[in-house]
Amino acid sequence: MKGVFVTGTDTGVGKTLVTCALLSLLAQKTEGAAGMKPIATGAIFEGGEWCSGDTVSIMDASSISLPVSLVTPCLMRAPVSPDIAARMEGRQIDLEYVYGCYRQICEKTAAVVVEGVGGFRVPLSETQDASDLAVQLGLPVVLVVGLRLGCMSVAMLTVEAILSRGLTLAGWVANHIDPHLLYTGEVITSLDARIPAERLGTIPYMPSPSWQVAAQFIDLLPPCVR
Repeated sequence: MKGVFVTGTDTGVGKTLVTCALLSLLAQKTEGAAGMKPIATGAIFEGGEWCSGDTVSIMDASSISLPVSLVTPCLMRAPVSPDIAARMEGRQIDLEYVYGCYRQICEKTAAVVVEGVGGFRVPLSETQDASDLAVQLGLPVVLVVGLRLGCMSVAMLTVEAILSRGLTLAGWVANHIDPHLLYTGEVITSLDARIPAERLGTIPYMPSPSWQVAAQFIDLLPPCVR
């Protein structure tokens, strides 16, 4: 089974953008590629049901049609961290159930790209965080670094967290999210020297992000799915 887990240095750094870009590229190389956003918050009510914009994008980018209940088994309404959103709805995030949904997706496709929620250590409950989700799935990790002031420190802290959990860092993607960031070339060079994995691509700043465009700037697929 080919697959990767996409995490980010924070929320809003382009995890969904990169997830969808990888899905579109994988669809060209495999018999099918499906995406999963196991946990999502900030759901919107549209078409008579609650849904996540990230989930909709991932389903659009996937070459395999799957029910929303498998793609995002844990959907919550409040636009806050998952532990708070779950508590507000009187529920718990069950990683065993999430893993069961993931296994069902694996049975239906040749490759899977799983997008995490928030940053790598965002809380899921009083005792678990998003890193536990990554460990549960056991997939190699792709790190999305949102290029903005202060990103280098948080990128290195995230790399340390990924490796400390015994996970494989399969690559990283530089995503320009701040058009005013100075010396971006130097920032990327510094990160290249410090992150122990290949840079898979460098996505330019886009006022209206498009995964179709972003896919053009992914130069390499992670080694585990090539």
